Amino acid sequence: MPWHPHLWHPTTQVATSPEPLQVRSARGSEVELSDGRRLIDAISSWWVTLHGHAEPAIAAAIARQAQQLEQVIFANFSHEPAEQLATRLSALTGLQRLFFSDNGSTAVEVALKIAWQWWRNQGSERHQVIAFEGAYHGDTFGAMALGERSLFTDPYEPLLFEVARVAWPHSHWGDEAVEQREQHALRQLDQALETPTAAVILEPLIQGASGMRVVRPGFLRAVAERVRAAGALLIADEVFTGFGRTGDLFACRRAGIQPDLMALSKGLTGGFLPMGVTMASERLYQGFISERPEATFFHGHSFTANPLGCAAALASLDLLQANPERFQQFEGRHTPLLEELAAHPLVRRPRCVGTMAAFDVEAGQASYLNPVGKQIQRHCLQQGVYLRPLGHVVYLLPPLGISEDQLQRCYAAVRLALDTLVPG
Repeated sequence: MPWHPHLWHPTTQVATSPEPLQVRSARGSEVELSDGRRLIDAISSWWVTLHGHAEPAIAAAIARQAQQLEQVIFANFSHEPAEQLATRLSALTGLQRLFFSDNGSTAVEVALKIAWQWWRNQGSERHQVIAFEGAYHGDTFGAMALGERSLFTDPYEPLLFEVARVAWPHSHWGDEAVEQREQHALRQLDQALETPTAAVILEPLIQGASGMRVVRPGFLRAVAERVRAAGALLIADEVFTGFGRTGDLFACRRAGIQPDLMALSKGLTGGFLPMGVTMASERLYQGFISERPEATFFHGHSFTANPLGCAAALASLDLLQANPERFQQFEGRHTPLLEELAAHPLVRRPRCVGTMAAFDVEAGQASYLNPVGKQIQRHCLQQGVYLRPLGHVVYLLPPLGISEDQLQRCYAAVRLALDTLVPG
């Protein structure tokens, strides 16, 4: 398919990229192209298609809601789908208040703004924000500032605020030096927290966009303890990790930590509709209740609490809670296949958490711009599998409904792609 004369595709350099593939339909774990080819969607379409494409229960819930209430301003009104979703997510996250937005980046922005203004409403002078090396929190300006500085953020550097950085001691199977790196990172955090800190933000268990960089639960618990002791707020960016992706409904639950704020999106609606939410503790919510107008949280957008998105989210939660084994047991499905692949001479640092399996390719520079990722993507497409490697990092993050045969085909396609890269 040639490039459309009026479309601008995300994170795509048209001068060096192949023309886009035209998708005609999608169902389950497969997308069908206009030429009839079928591809296994091995990355859940940028991590959003949680159960599978065209999941009937979610489609039906949206259709029912569309016939009753499709949208209403949320500043002066409320509605049952939003109230039900808030009640259910509060019970699941341990955070009592839900603020709606429209995507993951804005869910993070909302968390940041709540944390910052809450301290201001208290009359506090806490101005430092701490984030971790390698972090990615989104592409809007506040989210970019929180993330690692990179080629993605370079053009906007003069507009980004300063953030204190702490090492992220990511690990992998057979990593014997991880404890040393964890202690080093915790010492850095202790030093950073000597400055009065408003909030610390992290991606629990897995940094996604920076290369599926996994940390151990014990490290996160040690971080949370230090943040609490310093009186700072803890923000968990679960935009990627939420809704079963790490083997529990939320990565914070698997890690055993309780944040003050949690950003959610991607799998929230099962991949059907764009929606983000920020969960906050009751303590923070109460910090905005005042007769003073300036204490108000002045944030919102036109589609806040969109009823269709709420209906999709409720239906997705129904599926997750009715079939928890689908995400709880997925790591066990990945493990033997990844163990076999790990014997390949080009595979380094294999790691697996929940529905995510990843490894580094030993081929050239460790970088997002390493062309090996596009080479592997091209070879996998020829085998009927769609991947989007992060440079030298190859990962699988399929929908929960992927069959065993389809999952094995994904690993087989990756192995064949790696074989083409072996010299001789």
